[in-house]
Amino acid sequence: MFSNWFQTTKSLLLHCFFWIGVWFFFVYFFSYNSNDTLYITWFSSLLLPITLLTTYITIYVLIPKYLLTKKYAQLLLYSFYTLAMSVYLITLAIYGSFIFITKLDIAKVPPMGRNFIFILILVYLIVAVISFVYILNHNFNVQSQFKALENKILETNLQIKQQELNYLKKQIHPHFLFNTLNTIYGLSLKKSEYTPDVILKLSNLLDYILYQVQKPKVVLSEEVAHIHEYIDLEKIRFQERLKIDFTTAIENDALLIPPMLFLPFIENAFKHGNIINHFLTVSIRLQATKDQLNFYCSNSAYLKEQESSTGIGLENIKKRLALLYPEKYNLNITTTTDSFAVALEIKLK
Repeated sequence: MFSNWFQTTKSLLLHCFFWIGVWFFFVYFFSYNSNDTLYITWFSSLLLPITLLTTYITIYVLIPKYLLTKKYAQLLLYSFYTLAMSVYLITLAIYGSFIFITKLDIAKVPPMGRNFIFILILVYLIVAVISFVYILNHNFNVQSQFKALENKILETNLQIKQQELNYLKKQIHPHFLFNTLNTIYGLSLKKSEYTPDVILKLSNLLDYILYQVQKPKVVLSEEVAHIHEYIDLEKIRFQERLKIDFTTAIENDALLIPPMLFLPFIENAFKHGNIINHFLTVSIRLQATKDQLNFYCSNSAYLKEQESSTGIGLENIKKRLALLYPEKYNLNITTTTDSFAVALEIKLK
């Protein structure tokens, strides 16, 4: 309430100061080669309300209602009415001043007040300048509002993407946990000595999943460390039946990436690989430079009949990649009778 009152008062004061300035401009203009302050003061005072009325009709009626709405026919019609009205009032002011102030003595009329065309130009020049400033200010406000709306839309889209990413992460966590708990369950049935070690490694992975994965980015070295922990879990599960090759070539261990970017691929390589000649073969390569990230993962003899049951992990990671690296990544998934291979290339710049 107070803020609105303050803005209204401020606007009124600015308008008052402006029109006082216009009045002084009229006085200065008509004072050229004339010392008749009485005529100059009264004539300027008569001309000011006519200029004010014409200006306000132009900027508050003609421009917003007809020019900005592109109603050009009405604009021409009402502009003509406004012009006729203002010319009539200016004429009355000129003749009224000549009759009542100078008492029909043309010598008392200032040189600049004798030319009807000059007076019209003076009045309409002020109207034109104010109208031009009004249109500029209107365009600036419209562009500012458009920019604010655009920023709001971008912010909303970003929030939607973030919510979708969080939703996808929440889907990945139970999927990953379910597979690992199956491993622990199998070991516990066998009363395996590796069960405590598996539980400890799972605890570390859960800490990563529940806390670190909430961050938008994690250090690449952390991701690699947890990949090693996951591989260790699978080594315990498969024991001698696993042939694993995990190689890395990383220029910068402090490189930031989204959490759990590679684990779903690796998890599917273990889950859906087929044991041939008593071995499951998994190959993983990770290369990182300052400009590009390359990841490759393959397993032995991927079973095509299981392709529809690869779970939600791969689908989620595809959606995450589309949200996180739009048009900056290339994902190739190759399925043959001998292997299932994933090749991911991400441009970091």
